[in-house]
Amino acid sequence: MTTSRGARLVRQVGAGVGEAVLATVVAVVVVAVGLVAFSLVQWPAFNSSNVVRALTTVGQVGAAALIAGSIALLRLRRSRRLAKLLSWAGISAFVTVTLGMPLAATKLYLFGISVDQEFRTEYLTRLTDSAALRDMTYAELPPFYPAGWFWVGGRVANVLGMDGWEVFKPYAIGSIAVAAVVSLVLWTQLIRADWAVGVTSAVTAVAVTYAAPEAYGAVIAILLPPVLVMAWGALYRPAELTGAGAKTGDGGEPESGDRTAGGWGAVLGTGLFLGLAAACYTLYFAFAVFTVVLMAVVAAGLGLRTRYAARTPRRIAAHTGESHAPVGSAGRAVGAPLLRLIVMGVIAALIALPVFLPFLARMLDRPKLQSGGAFHYLPEAGSELPFPMAHFSLLGALCLIGTIWLVMRASSSRRAQSLGLGVVAVYLWSLLSMLATAAGSTLLSFRLEPVLLVLLAAAGGFGFVEGARAVYQALNEPARFRWVAIVLATAGALAYCQDIPHVLAPEITTAYTDTDGDGRRADQRDPSAVRHYHNIDDALRAQTGRDPSETVVLTGDTTFLAYYPYFGFQGMTSHYANPLADYADRSAAIEQWSEKDTPGELLDALAAAPWRAPDAFLFRRSGDEYTLRLAADVYPNDPNVRRYTVAFPAKLFEDPRFTVTDIGPFTLVVVNR
Repeated sequence: MTTSRGARLVRQVGAGVGEAVLATVVAVVVVAVGLVAFSLVQWPAFNSSNVVRALTTVGQVGAAALIAGSIALLRLRRSRRLAKLLSWAGISAFVTVTLGMPLAATKLYLFGISVDQEFRTEYLTRLTDSAALRDMTYAELPPFYPAGWFWVGGRVANVLGMDGWEVFKPYAIGSIAVAAVVSLVLWTQLIRADWAVGVTSAVTAVAVTYAAPEAYGAVIAILLPPVLVMAWGALYRPAELTGAGAKTGDGGEPESGDRTAGGWGAVLGTGLFLGLAAACYTLYFAFAVFTVVLMAVVAAGLGLRTRYAARTPRRIAAHTGESHAPVGSAGRAVGAPLLRLIVMGVIAALIALPVFLPFLARMLDRPKLQSGGAFHYLPEAGSELPFPMAHFSLLGALCLIGTIWLVMRASSSRRAQSLGLGVVAVYLWSLLSMLATAAGSTLLSFRLEPVLLVLLAAAGGFGFVEGARAVYQALNEPARFRWVAIVLATAGALAYCQDIPHVLAPEITTAYTDTDGDGRRADQRDPSAVRHYHNIDDALRAQTGRDPSETVVLTGDTTFLAYYPYFGFQGMTSHYANPLADYADRSAAIEQWSEKDTPGELLDALAAAPWRAPDAFLFRRSGDEYTLRLAADVYPNDPNVRRYTVAFPAKLFEDPRFTVTDIGPFTLVVVNR
């Protein structure tokens, strides 16, 4: 029995991995062809013309036609291989045209190089320069933030010979498309193939709308719904607990191990996903673990209830002589999900450990560790529970349908149970995050809103299909009703999709108004001071005689570090700073340096610093002073960052041990060592 189950596990995993690889190849080809085609034309800027909006709509209709053709072939049970190819191509084409076409005239991704996208670009630039796991800003420190998504992107940029900032857009779009088709492969293993295509399309559309600006988070969010269904199938197996034979469960999957690998394929898949999440995004990993643990607890509780319900009649059997099916022990009811949970954790740890090991090893040597800053953010969205199903919109209607379906099918559908537990986990996490404010921190629950939306979108897809079927049967199966459902679904989907660029308009506009690494603005207006960065880079290389990765620069213009792989002495804010970097102490040291009276005193202070001192300063000029803009954490205020200026007297650098160069509005000071 064990041998046959192992063989089934190998076949299941092999088939799934094979399909995922093929789907990935198709997605990469579609994205590459689409983005190259977009780049061959001189498009007008998104924020000054409606041309790219119109072409985006045309492309979305074309992608929808491919998806519809795939669903039609699957329902007719014809050309299954062609149907798979069409579904992979359609979904990846949708991602490509929805994100790529509005951004066709700029080299920057959503949000350009502003706000959080700055540190993400800096991280990608760092890992493009070298495959070594190093902090995005600070020299000689291992990374604190998971490097998985950025490391792969850096290797992609390295192979293509592109800068990190330049590869960000195509890599972000490509990774989202790959996640979408891999999600489709997972859904196909769990439910009917035609349903899988429809649900994946709905989840992908919602993820592109609300998770795409944080591309590495979108990858995890898209995969989460099918993974939760898979995890629930691994943790809750009532047929095995009662010793019953194989039964066909919700969606057509066997519940017992007689015809499957006994749920161990799902255990492996869930563990792999948790490892991927840990390597890419700590918050989503923590939430996924929280949800899976919640599932294990519920599974154990249901197992105990099933055991009690099945054993109770046996007390009557002593008087009646009736026999009943054997029932597993209480230990098995609790131990089975616990064992599978532990195996998932071990698999996840093996995948994530290489990413976190350098930081953990260094942390053991540091008795002082500044932490918690990353959680010091509470916008208005984080102080309220999200209820998208109450919004009057197409998405609100889909979420409302999903909510109704989750409640109505909670006792009879394993899909509804798993997605419902995911939704419950979001609300529990949100409440815990609000409660954590009393302790001076948060759990950043507002960042889970995209997760809630994709879970409800998946449920809404199931709810629409099953609801339409119920209405069809209640109306005595009228001949034209199916066409009514198809037309409504198509009209709603296209109406929602063509509105995505409107929802993302601020992010897209920023990509056109920010100045890119070539010193250009895509909207053809005058570029910002970023246009001087190239000259600053040339001067630094010439005056230090070192590569950027060997030079530490102290600057308040931290976007410079996003475009060029110099190390920074201080990060953009404490919230994204490495806890090993002593952010507050560094800021205090910078202020003390600015108060020195002579160049000699400044040089002595630099030499006495407990960190690697700056090799260069990049200032802004202000009269007889050189200024830096720094940041301080002022949580619980919103905004949570206070910007302030530190001014260095120009006389501090009037010494042959410094080389001073004016470049545009900047003053570059290189320490001659």
